[in-house]
Amino acid sequence: MDLALAVTAAIVAMVFASELGGSHRERPRDHARMWRLGMAAYSAGSWALALGLAFEWQGPIFRFFYFFGAIANIPLLAVGSVYLAGGTRWGRVVERGALALIGVGLVVTMAAAFVGEVPPSGVPDGSELFAWTFDFDGATLPGPRVFAAVSGGVSSLVIIGLSLRSIARTWRERPHVARGNGLIIAGIVAPALGGTLTALGESTSLALFLLLGALLLWAGYRVSSTGALRPAPAAAESGR
Repeated sequence: MDLALAVTAAIVAMVFASELGGSHRERPRDHARMWRLGMAAYSAGSWALALGLAFEWQGPIFRFFYFFGAIANIPLLAVGSVYLAGGTRWGRVVERGALALIGVGLVVTMAAAFVGEVPPSGVPDGSELFAWTFDFDGATLPGPRVFAAVSGGVSSLVIIGLSLRSIARTWRERPHVARGNGLIIAGIVAPALGGTLTALGESTSLALFLLLGALLLWAGYRVSSTGALRPAPAAAESGR
């Protein structure tokens, strides 16, 4: 069951990313470009989860899963939200910072040594396999868990904050935009809740919450853009 849910989440995120890509090709916009990358990373993390569930978990599969699922996807979505709500100037600044964070996070995730054995079944918890810091050639560096905490925590707050601002501005005159942003907030919270439950030992719920998150994000996009191929994902204000 978990495998089927993980595969479905990966496919949903991939189709959503493809839709955003088609919209961006039709009318190039930075927020659609970044949301496409974010949902592609979401799909990659879900595919890695499916691979680990279908076969025995191995170190490279878990590193791939941890990077795309805990470090890369939410910052890219957050950058798209900043482009939409704050304009090109702020978007470019935040994009550079997010890409730098993701790039360093990738190197750290691939280089950090595991502090325990990767379990062959279930869903491994990053807190059991990665330390907060790791030694590299005699230097103590921040570990993958630091990058996951910063990427997920800060980026989620950015998306939720901008979406709440949009809801406050549009709930009377454009209620569909407000409803769409409400769905987007739920779509950001769902995977985070699944990750929290995994850390508490309830790993069987992760695939379900990943699927729920992908569906809610897509629904939020659709509702806030009133069905048009015109992305208005997080902090959406149609016609902007």
